[in-house]
Amino acid sequence: MSLNLIDLIKGQLGPAFTSQTAQQLGESESGISKAVGGLLPAVLGGLANNSDKPEVLDSITGAGSGDSVSNLSANVQGNSWINTLLRSIFGEQLSTLINSVATYAGISSNSAGSLLNLVTGATAGSVAKYAQDQNLDRSGISHLLNEQKGLVSGLLPAGLSLASLNLGNWAKGYGFDGNENPATTTPKAEPQVEVTRSVADGGTFPDRNTSEGGSIWKWLLPLLLLLAAGYFVWKQCEKKETTVTTTANDSTAVNRSDTVDAYTGDSANSPAEARTDENIDLNGVALMGYKGGMEDQMIAFLKTDGYKNASDDAVLKDQWYDFDHVNFKMNSSSELETGSEGQLNNLVAILKAYPDAKIKIGGYTDKTGDEATNVRISTARANFIKDWLGKNGVGAQVLGAEGYGSKFATVDASASDSERATDRKMSVRFAK
Repeated sequence: MSLNLIDLIKGQLGPAFTSQTAQQLGESESGISKAVGGLLPAVLGGLANNSDKPEVLDSITGAGSGDSVSNLSANVQGNSWINTLLRSIFGEQLSTLINSVATYAGISSNSAGSLLNLVTGATAGSVAKYAQDQNLDRSGISHLLNEQKGLVSGLLPAGLSLASLNLGNWAKGYGFDGNENPATTTPKAEPQVEVTRSVADGGTFPDRNTSEGGSIWKWLLPLLLLLAAGYFVWKQCEKKETTVTTTANDSTAVNRSDTVDAYTGDSANSPAEARTDENIDLNGVALMGYKGGMEDQMIAFLKTDGYKNASDDAVLKDQWYDFDHVNFKMNSSSELETGSEGQLNNLVAILKAYPDAKIKIGGYTDKTGDEATNVRISTARANFIKDWLGKNGVGAQVLGAEGYGSKFATVDASASDSERATDRKMSVRFAK
């Protein structure tokens, strides 16, 4: 019987990993568990389907055995080989994989991207350690991965079908009727023979039949692919960006700074604009964010030495960058919406990559409600983000936090809530 690599990996991605990762990404444990259930077989299947690629073998042999899950959370942002490996096995479909798993698991694309890096690191590290223990050369690793093609068949959980999205060569791999979660269940090896199963009582679809003749898949498979593609497009169109919500009856009291900066509006936060997270390059490390969004703009500015060449703070004070994913819960200045911490982690990574850079946090509201209350709310939220960054090791680079209420709001208070959403935001600027 072939070795099942899922058994080697899933022990590292158990309850402790789920709890820790959920806390770090600001997601629910159930969402993280579901996402791992989709990502683990996808990554292993991707490696199996590309087991003859030199770059894939290079990544695995270079991973070593030091990338245990206990170290991954701290080190994965610095592992550029993980991003190279993912691009090698998924190519242009990488963002499709991330968004599909995010939609299926009910987590943000930003969190799904970070989780994919963790799962990939755990998978490659486990394979590398096993190969080292067994004295396998590159040919032996390739053979080991190739054997997994039959073992990962049908392991995707019910409700997630990457085959329908043309992710890799799953023609004899993932089925549409898998109902096991590899993060919690030991998969059973399936013989690599061509079989046809009858339809179960519960209405699951039969496996693909590769024999010649009048197979039901000749008409059913194209229909399923069409339906799945249509569903994916519909879900993407349905997504809208969330915005920070401010209410007039929030009574959080926080002292306000004496300094008031100007604010240059940015239409990137418009809730009507649907965007998809992509890899944003941070000196060879990929962060998940919007192209043209906060991370992309800040990194581009730093790479041009714009901050280094700025003579003083006055040159920087009018350029603000809006958070795309950071949102507070209704009536709260101390609780973030699920998925918000992913972008804050990106900001931490940027500041650590540029330790000389300093920033300031700003909070803004729309024109509705009492202005004194709006100032208190926006100030409390700006200070919350400042304190959060301090707890994550970059506090010395945050020079201040300010709440401006509706001072720089541009949309009339009588406008619709969706129109006023552009004025409700949290932002960051560079400072000297």
